[in-house]
Amino acid sequence: MYFSPEPVRNLKLSHKIVSKQQLSENVFVADIEAPLIAKARKPGQFVIVCTRGNYSERIPLTIAGADASKGTIRLIWQRVGKSTAEMSDMKVGDEIDNIAGPLGKPTHIEKFGTVVCIGGGIGAAPLLPIAEGMKKAGNKLISILGARTKELLILQEEFAAISDEIIIVTDDGSVGKKALVTEPLKEICQRSPKPELAVAIGPAIMMKFCCQTTAPLNVPTVVSLNTIMIDGTGMCGGCRVEVDSKPMFVCVDGPEFDGHKVNFDLMMKRMTAYRDLEQESLKKYKDHACKIGL
Repeated sequence: MYFSPEPVRNLKLSHKIVSKQQLSENVFVADIEAPLIAKARKPGQFVIVCTRGNYSERIPLTIAGADASKGTIRLIWQRVGKSTAEMSDMKVGDEIDNIAGPLGKPTHIEKFGTVVCIGGGIGAAPLLPIAEGMKKAGNKLISILGARTKELLILQEEFAAISDEIIIVTDDGSVGKKALVTEPLKEICQRSPKPELAVAIGPAIMMKFCCQTTAPLNVPTVVSLNTIMIDGTGMCGGCRVEVDSKPMFVCVDGPEFDGHKVNFDLMMKRMTAYRDLEQESLKKYKDHACKIGL
């Protein structure tokens, strides 16, 4: 006997931007209506965003936060290519056509002891929910935030509110200490007792050197390779990386991996594959002038 399923009524097919602001040069944050994702998401997971439905590129963005009571998720992105430029130009009240998620394997969170979280530039965005989860699990949380300059530093207040210790570094010394994130990371890993875990998210070169810093000191290190993702489903193969000498796909096998086993040199080489096309697409978007009605 066949039973017809209950019809779905008032299904929301678009996602309204309820708040939006600019955090730093080319970096934006928005709270967006996505009630089912807000309830289900866990730290470390991401969504696929299509701003204009079938007419736009699929872009993966890590969920930087969520409010299940309001039915919103928080996304933070950097204007880099055409799709992120489109999102940057959208206003409060505008609607994003499609958001799919949550996707990816959640961060493994438990009470480790002392956890040091290292965020470089916009990497602080996906790091924040992980740091919040680690603190909630009862860990002592040490946060290191780094950026090229003061104007590019984001989420400092949010990390300060949850951290037992927070260290700020900038390349030019405009705020905090003039240093790379690896300098305070090494000092923390040389303490007695040393941290039980390090979590590093940021530019690939930063994560590489963080892992080179923690490996000799035997501090387990987790990295998120979300920056290399493209399609987000494992079908395009664009996010293939080498982990422990084996091919892995960041979007379905990750996005988090044991940083000491990641071949960062190969990853950084692969990340340049679509750079020219990305810049060409962005240029066309900037130069586009609507001719309808002319």
